[in-house]
Amino acid sequence: MSEFNEKQACIQALLAQHHLNALLLERVSSFAWATCGAASYVNTADSHGVASLLITPTGRYVVTNNIEATRLEQEEKLGEQGWEFRVLGWHESPDVIAELVRGLKLGADGPYPGATDLAGELASWRATLTPEEGKRFRLLGHLCAQAIDAAIRSVRPGQTEYQIAGLLANAAESRGVQAIVNLIATDERIFKFRHPLPTAKKLEHYAMLVLCGRKYGLVCSATRFVHFGGLPDDLRRKAEAVARVDAAFINATRPGTSLGEIFHHATTAYAQAGFPDEWTRHHQGGPAGYEPREIVATPDSTGDVSIGQAYAWNPSIAGTKSEDTILVGENGNEILTATTECPTVTVSVDGQMIERPAI
Repeated sequence: MSEFNEKQACIQALLAQHHLNALLLERVSSFAWATCGAASYVNTADSHGVASLLITPTGRYVVTNNIEATRLEQEEKLGEQGWEFRVLGWHESPDVIAELVRGLKLGADGPYPGATDLAGELASWRATLTPEEGKRFRLLGHLCAQAIDAAIRSVRPGQTEYQIAGLLANAAESRGVQAIVNLIATDERIFKFRHPLPTAKKLEHYAMLVLCGRKYGLVCSATRFVHFGGLPDDLRRKAEAVARVDAAFINATRPGTSLGEIFHHATTAYAQAGFPDEWTRHHQGGPAGYEPREIVATPDSTGDVSIGQAYAWNPSIAGTKSEDTILVGENGNEILTATTECPTVTVSVDGQMIERPAI
């Protein structure tokens, strides 16, 4: 079964489970998933695209305007997939979707009038990768690793956080990867903020670069640090501790293990490292796919890991963090965003040696 047909079968199974007979997909992530990587966005900051997909008992439709239709059909090759286009003039406003779903029970990938919200179920499907998606994820991870490695090697004291963000954006975009999350902090801001938007502050000694890169609709995440001058002992201790926590996450992310169990392993590692409460100050990540995190894991999460899934864990201790994207394999986990030139620290967990990025 082709990837496209497999996803159509998943959609039909989901509709049958909820006793529905039509599905509307408006999110950029859902659109990319259902079309095997097509891009429906123009404004990359918008979670909803400029085209929607509608699957009914009698057809598969792309609903869009005359600005977008030609590109979607020709460059995104949706015509070849068999989608039927319903095209409006950019200035027109008839409710095409309402006409197509009249008399049908509708599901959607988010809130929509009269529809059953299937956002949670669809996030789980997006996180369940096909072998073809795994191959695309592997390439994306390699490109993200190259980008963040090139950017961090270009960082110098005196640069502003804006300039560093520009380096990271250029390194990603020049490789065909969208930097949909580009977080930069320097010096004391790293200790104060877990999600630091770049500012005009100039780097003195210590910088953090965070990238969520998108290509083929998929998203990889990675974080790296650079320090100029001697590394303070307290910072070194925190960096080693967060590396151990991240290694615990990675080691526990194996098929059949629940997200809650993985979380327990990690919180135990936090406590053993001397930072028992740090996990409460920022989310710890979870399965990745067409969103940076399709599901954010919590201590109560019940979903199980399966072979072929991607995960991006991001434990942090004030001033430090450890983050890469991994692919779950039958015999082990592959770190997709491993950077070959940056320093690493080796952590032993249950007899497994796991490399984590070092400052």
